[in-house]
Amino acid sequence: MNQLLGANSRYQMSFVVGFGDKYPERPHHRPSSCPDLPEVCDYGWAYSQPGPNPHVLYGALVGGPDASGTFTDDRTLYEQNEVGLDYNAAYSGALAALIELS
Repeated sequence: MNQLLGANSRYQMSFVVGFGDKYPERPHHRPSSCPDLPEVCDYGWAYSQPGPNPHVLYGALVGGPDASGTFTDDRTLYEQNEVGLDYNAAYSGALAALIELS
C-alpha cells in the first residue's frame, strides 16, 4: 500500500490520482479527459490533448509501472494509466481491511 500511495524511492509519487503532492495527471479515463460542456469531447480531443485531464479523478489507482519498472504519465499508454475496475476493486478492499485492522 505504501508503494501505491507514494512511499517509493524510484518514482517519488503516488499512483492514486489526487493523492499526495505528485500523482498521475493524465489517467486513461474519457470522462475525466473531457472539457466542460458545451465543448465537444470526441475521441481525438480526449485522447490526445497534451495537458493534464481537465477533471481530477480523485482516488483512482492507475496501472503503474510496466514490467521494466518504467512509468510515464501519458493517457495514451493505457497499460500504465488506465483506471481498471479489477485493480481498483482490490485496492479498495485492501484499504478497507487496513482501516478495519487499525
